[in-house]
Amino acid sequence: MSTIIRYLKKRLLWAGLLSCFYSQVQSAAVPAQLRTGYNTSIANVNEATMNAAKAAGIEAIEVSLSLYVDKMTYELTTNETDILKQVNAAKKAADAAGVEIWSVHMPFSQKIDISLANEDARKQVIALHKKILEYCRILQPKIILFHPSWHLKLDQREVRKASMVKSAIELNKAVQSIGATMVIENMLGPNLLLDNGKMERPLCRTVEETLEIMGRLPQEIGSAIDMNHIKHPEALILAMGSRLKSVHVADGDGEEERHYFPCSGEGQNNWTAILAALDKVGYTGPFMFETNKYKQVSDVKECYDTLYQNYINTIK
Repeated sequence: MSTIIRYLKKRLLWAGLLSCFYSQVQSAAVPAQLRTGYNTSIANVNEATMNAAKAAGIEAIEVSLSLYVDKMTYELTTNETDILKQVNAAKKAADAAGVEIWSVHMPFSQKIDISLANEDARKQVIALHKKILEYCRILQPKIILFHPSWHLKLDQREVRKASMVKSAIELNKAVQSIGATMVIENMLGPNLLLDNGKMERPLCRTVEETLEIMGRLPQEIGSAIDMNHIKHPEALILAMGSRLKSVHVADGDGEEERHYFPCSGEGQNNWTAILAALDKVGYTGPFMFETNKYKQVSDVKECYDTLYQNYINTIK
C-alpha cells in the first residue's frame, strides 16, 4: 500500500509542476502591456496637467521645446532665465505626478534641418540643437528625437543624405553627454515628388531608404517610427528590429499627414499587426500618442487598452 501511495504522490507532484510550467509558458506568451503616453508642448507640462494625466493612466510624455525657437532665424524667442524657469517647473511637476518625461521632440523646419547642404547653415542648425540639448539635460529624457530632413530640392538627395549622416554623428555625441539616446524618425513619402514635381519628399520616406540611412549611422543611434507616416508601419517596425527605441502613435493612410486618433476608425492602420510587430522586436518603450484628436486625456489610455485587448484576443 505504501508503494502505491508514494507513486500517487509522485504523480501528483509532477502534475503540479507541469501545471505550474504550462501556466508560466502560457503567461509568458501573452505580451505585457506597454506604458501609455502622449506628446505635448513644454508649456503644457504643469502640476494640474500632470496630475490629470497620471489619473487618466498616462505614465510617460514626449515634450517639444519648439516654442522657444524662431524657426527662420535659429534664434531663441524666449530669454534663458524664463526657459530655465519653465523647464525646471515642468520637470518638477512631472516627477511629482509620477509621469516620466520619456522623450524630447527636437525643433524642425525648412531651416532647422540637419541635412542642409550649405555647411554654414548646417553648422548653425547643429549649434541650435546643442543649445536646446542643454535644456533637455534638466528634463532627463531617455530619448531625443530628430527629423532627418525637411522637403528636399530636386536632385539633392544623395548630398543631403551625406549631410544628415554627418550631422547625426556629431549630434549623437551631444545627446550621449546628457545620458539620452538619439533617434531618427521616418518621414511621410508615398511618392518621391511633391509640389507639382518641384520638391522631393524628406529623407527616410520608405522602408528601404530608412534601412539604407540607418545602416550608415552608428548602432547606438536608434529609430523612431511614426505610424502616421507610412502605410503598413509594421513592416518598418520589423525592419528596424532592436534599433526601434520610440514610437509616434497616430492613424493615417500613408498619403498625407492625418494624425487620426487610432480608435476613431478613420485611418487604415492594422493595429493588431502593429502590436504583434512591436512584440516581436521586443519594444518596451511607451506607446506614445502623437495626435490631439481625442476629447479627453482618459481616451488615450482607453484606446491603447482596446487595441491591446483586440491583439490579445487574436493570440489566445
